[in-house]
Amino acid sequence: MLSLRAAADRGHANHGWLDSHHTFSFADYYDPEQLGYRALRVINDDRVAPGQGFGSHPHRDMEILSYVLEGQLEHRDSLGNGAVIGPGQWQHISAGAGVTHSEFNPSPTEPVHFYQIWIKPRAKGLTPRYAELDSNLLADARRNLGGGFALVASPDGAEGSLPLEQDAHVWLARLEPSQTAEASLGRGRGAWLQVLRGDIRIEAGEGADHEELTATEGDGVTAEEVAKLRITALSAGAEVMLFDLP
Repeated sequence: MLSLRAAADRGHANHGWLDSHHTFSFADYYDPEQLGYRALRVINDDRVAPGQGFGSHPHRDMEILSYVLEGQLEHRDSLGNGAVIGPGQWQHISAGAGVTHSEFNPSPTEPVHFYQIWIKPRAKGLTPRYAELDSNLLADARRNLGGGFALVASPDGAEGSLPLEQDAHVWLARLEPSQTAEASLGRGRGAWLQVLRGDIRIEAGEGADHEELTATEGDGVTAEEVAKLRITALSAGAEVMLFDLP
């Protein structure tokens, strides 16, 4: 039911201005066994040096989420959007028929640490869109900060979440030691958990079918044929993303 993708096994590229770990095949890193998971195509754990960034470049037919852990990330795109997001904030680009954008660390002294996530859309050639979300200010942030999952992105924008062009849900939990978060999965769906900070224990199934494993920062875990997952923090300041995927 549970399978670990260890942080140390990810692809790694250090360009000086950019230090990036690739969960799935990306750019010069290629592993035929790691081409994505269901509709999830990219999970990049990126650190960008002060005053550096990605110049303007194109995307199409992809749902792109960026989540800042530390520092600031400046965004500009061909749709006329421009913004700087900080810790706990998300941006979403539905690239659709085509969009160009740049990402830049505006700080002259501090690096930015963020995750970039790509999810395949339900169809090609859709109208491009851009949106932002502050996970610190979600309507159910009390759950987010108190042990449960808060909804970050969903197909219908439920609970103030970012609207995705895919039948996927993205959840976020921040946990202190012994706090737990539970998630239920529908029949035929799978989950990917990405540990952003700290150490966690993941449990699935019951009785003779019970499985559990521990995961640490940078690890990913898949869950298949599981009705319910239980995540428990084993260290202070644990943070985890959960992708519920078709």
